Amino acid sequence: MPTAVIVDAIRTPLGRRNGRLKDWHPVDLAAETLRALIDRTGVDPGLVDDVVMGCVMQVGEQAANIGRNAVLAAGWPDSVPGTTIDRQCGSSQQAAHFAAQGVMAGAYDIVVAAGVEVMTRVPMGASFMDARFGFPFGPTIADRYQSDGGLVPQGMSAELVADLWNISREDMDAYGVRSQTYAARATAEGRFEREILPVMDAVGKIMTVDEGLRETTMESLGMLKPAFRSLEDGGRVTAGNSSQITDGASAVLIMSEQKALELGLTPRARFVDFALAAADPRIMLTASMPATRKVLARAGLTIDDMDVMEVNEAFASAVLAWEQELHPDMDRVNVNGGAIALGHPLGCSGTRLMTTLLCELERSGGRYGLQAMCEGGGMANATVIERLG
Repeated sequence: MPTAVIVDAIRTPLGRRNGRLKDWHPVDLAAETLRALIDRTGVDPGLVDDVVMGCVMQVGEQAANIGRNAVLAAGWPDSVPGTTIDRQCGSSQQAAHFAAQGVMAGAYDIVVAAGVEVMTRVPMGASFMDARFGFPFGPTIADRYQSDGGLVPQGMSAELVADLWNISREDMDAYGVRSQTYAARATAEGRFEREILPVMDAVGKIMTVDEGLRETTMESLGMLKPAFRSLEDGGRVTAGNSSQITDGASAVLIMSEQKALELGLTPRARFVDFALAAADPRIMLTASMPATRKVLARAGLTIDDMDVMEVNEAFASAVLAWEQELHPDMDRVNVNGGAIALGHPLGCSGTRLMTTLLCELERSGGRYGLQAMCEGGGMANATVIERLG
């Protein structure tokens, strides 16, 4: 069976809502990352068998198969296909799974996994905001969970997770400070330089760093009001311990090890194993726990074998509950901050985390990396990669 390897990975800086990337059309922003992969590696884009792109809100400017549209906007040959997939927050991590699995199956030689979400222009929830159509879950699903209190939005799921794992407001705020502190350190030390593709911002200046970084203390976070449940009802989830609404794009060049050698390219990492899991959609942030257990079991490895771990910071409670269940060395988890500080541009985040994971393995000299993402609807993806070289 062919070995699937990562040859290159890149992402744009991440922009705040209505921030420096607000004027970018999602197709064009995604195309920037595709072009960059070719510029950096010298691969003929006509050799790419497919582009698999994650995107969650596939309406408006992100509709009509943005994966294919990004290929065309990148100036690649008409012969290069593209497709768009939605596994909620893990969409582009799933894109990487499909891409690598296609290589391992012999269906692809070269494939790009990518992701994009410009949440300023296509807001979260835009795909079901039209009042002419009903709520997307339908009455049967609503009835299924009615006796448990009904389906809830992710913010309320974060509150339920905090309840179930006894995670305090102080715990979550402390994690929010950690994310910002670590991301600021990583930025100051230049840890993101290899992975960030500089792009022009809304006023014509080159943007090279993430826009979500901000001075954060326990005192400043303590002043924020709960966002989803009232303080009187025990609300703990705030804007300061949750991921940010963000704009961004990312892409990973994946091929067979043999093809990389034929092209004179040096693989940076290989895919070791993949896993999916699903859990109660009312507490939709918890499937990363069984997904992590499953991928480690499939790989024949343990959590202690993981040198670097990227666990998506959708909410602080999601990461802290995962920590309680898996008992990782937290000095290896999200060491450069995460979505609380950098942002969570939905469809982009999977390959953004993979890009950061790869670069941190190289910087630190680690061998194995784990990526896990909780997803809307109570699902999760988990991936293990091994650094090469």
